[in-house]
Amino acid sequence: MSRQLPPVAPAVTAELVEALSPRLRKRLDASVAKLEARPVVVDGDIVRISVDDDTDLELLAPGGTVTRAADVRCGCLLAPDCLHRAAAASAAPVAEAPGTAAEGALPEPEGETAPAAEPETATPEQRAAAGALRAAGAAALDAGIDGSGAVVQAELLRAAHSARLAGLPRAAAAAVSVVTRLRAARAADPGHRLADLVAALRELLGTAHRVPHANGTELAAVRGTARQPYTPDGSLRLYGLFSEPVLTASGYAGAVTWTTDADGRLCTVSDVAPGGPGRATGAADRAVRIGDTALTHRELSRAGLAVSGATVSPTGRLGAGAAVRAVRASGAAWTAEPLDRLWRVPVAEQAVRALGAGDGLLFLDVTLVGTVREAGGDCLLARCGDLTIRLAAAHDHPALPHRDNLRLLADAPGTRLRVIARLDPAPHPRALLLATSHPADPEARVDTGLDRLQRADLPAGAAAVPLPAPDAPDEAPVHLLLRRVHQAASGGRRVLALPTSSSPDTRRLRRAALPTAADLIDDLHRAAADRGRDAFGRLLPADTERFALAWLAAAVYSDELSRALCAAAWGADPSAEAPAPPVGAVGSPV
Repeated sequence: MSRQLPPVAPAVTAELVEALSPRLRKRLDASVAKLEARPVVVDGDIVRISVDDDTDLELLAPGGTVTRAADVRCGCLLAPDCLHRAAAASAAPVAEAPGTAAEGALPEPEGETAPAAEPETATPEQRAAAGALRAAGAAALDAGIDGSGAVVQAELLRAAHSARLAGLPRAAAAAVSVVTRLRAARAADPGHRLADLVAALRELLGTAHRVPHANGTELAAVRGTARQPYTPDGSLRLYGLFSEPVLTASGYAGAVTWTTDADGRLCTVSDVAPGGPGRATGAADRAVRIGDTALTHRELSRAGLAVSGATVSPTGRLGAGAAVRAVRASGAAWTAEPLDRLWRVPVAEQAVRALGAGDGLLFLDVTLVGTVREAGGDCLLARCGDLTIRLAAAHDHPALPHRDNLRLLADAPGTRLRVIARLDPAPHPRALLLATSHPADPEARVDTGLDRLQRADLPAGAAAVPLPAPDAPDEAPVHLLLRRVHQAASGGRRVLALPTSSSPDTRRLRRAALPTAADLIDDLHRAAADRGRDAFGRLLPADTERFALAWLAAAVYSDELSRALCAAAWGADPSAEAPAPPVGAVGSPV
C-alpha cells in the first residue's frame, strides 16, 4: 500500500478489479508491486504515476479521495481496460466512509445527527449483504496473508460497499479494516501487528454471522451507525491530560489530545486525516479545531479549555460545529485537583473499566525496575503497588519516539513516575505507555509519542538504586489456542490442514481445566483438513465457511478467556462488571 497515493473508495477498486479478465487478474499482484516502485508526482488534485517512459497514470482526487472509476485514467493503448488502473486502485489506501467506526476518523459533522429507527429483524438486503461479507471474509481467512492478494481484497471491498448500501456500516467498516491490515502485512509495514488483523477478522466474521439472527437492540448494535450522534452538552471546563500521535495502517495520521473535566469525564479533540508519519509527528503543533482557540494540541495537553455550546459523541469526541465556542483556560498539574483523582482510583477498578471501555486508559504511580525481553522487543518493567507491570511501546514506527523513550527510561531504575498507559490485554499486567511525568521534574509531562527524552533528562544517580527484576510470569495455557488462531490468519487454512498432531496441546489444556479450548483446537484442525471426494475420487473444494465458523469460535473464546485472565492479573474479579462511566467518558483515539 502506497501512502503517496490518495485514498480510493472501496466501490472503485472493486469495479476496476471486476472488469479485468481472468488472465489479467492473475497478473494483478505483480502489477501492484511494480507500480508501487514507480515515481509519483502530486499536482493539486491530480496524482500522476509514471508507468514507463511513455505512459502516465492519473488519479483525480477532488477533496483528497478518488470516488469514481472514471477518475483513474491511464494513457496506455489498452485503456480503459488495462491492468494499470486496477493496480493503482489496489495500491492506494482505502477511503473510509465519513464517521464510520473504522480506524480512520474524519472531521465531525457540524450538526447533531439523529439515529434512524431500527427494524426488529434484518431486511433481506441486509441478510444478503451479511452473507456476501461472510463469504468474502472466509475466503480471506482460507487464503491467509500471502494468498489474499488484490483479487481477494477487491471481493472484500465489494462486499463492504454492498453492506454499507444495505445499512450495515459496522460490518462494512470491519471489512475495510481487514483489507488495510492485509495490505500492511503484505507490504511489511512497520506498524503491522498480526493481533490487529486477527481482531479485524474476528469483528468481520462475528458481525456478519450475527446479522441474520439478531433482532431489536442486538440488531442495532451489530448494524452500527454511519455517523456518531453528537448531543449538546452545554458548557464544559476541560483540563489537558496528554496528546498522542495517530498512525494507522489504512493511511490516516494525526494527533488526539485527551482532556478531562472536574468530574473525571474524559473527552478527546482529534485531528486525523489521510497522511503518513510526517503528519503524525506534525499534527501536535496544529491548532485544535474547536471554536476560535489558537491552542495547538501540544499546548492543550498542558493547558485548559473553556467550551460553550459543546457537543459530545457517545465515545467522548468533542464536536467542532459552527455554534461551538472555545477559549484557552488555565490547566492543572497531574498532582493537583481535579486531575489527581484519576490516579487515586484503585488499579483493579481501573483495569475492569479499561477492559470494558473503548479508551482503555490507566492512571498509574510506578517505580521503574528495568527491562524484560519479549518477542516483539524489550518492555519496561515497573512496580505499581504489589503488581509488576510491563510497559510497552504504543507504536513501533521508527518515526515516533515511543521505543527510544522506553529504552532511555529503562536506564533509570528506582525512578518514581506518574504515567498514563493503555491497557494491553495479556495474562500478565501489561500496558502501552502514552505519557509520563518528567523523570527529573514531577510537575512536567512527557508525551512519549511526541516528545523525545534525552539522557540529560534522567535524574542524577537514578541507576544507583536498582530494584530486583521479578521472574517472568507463567504463560497462560490459552496461548496454545491463540497460536492456532494466529497461524490460520497468517498462513491460511492449509497451515492447520497439515498432518500434525495437536494431542500434546489438547492434553495440556485439559490438565489446566480448559476442555472447551481443547475441543476448539480439535474442531479447528478437523475443519481445516476436511476435504470430501466426489463419485470419481476427486477432492471436492474445501468448505471455507465451515472452517471460518470453527476459527471464529476459537477466536471469540480465546479473546474472552484472555480478558478474564487479564482482569485476574490486575487483581480484579474476572466476573466483575465495569462501573458505568459518565456519558462521554469512554472513547478511542480515532
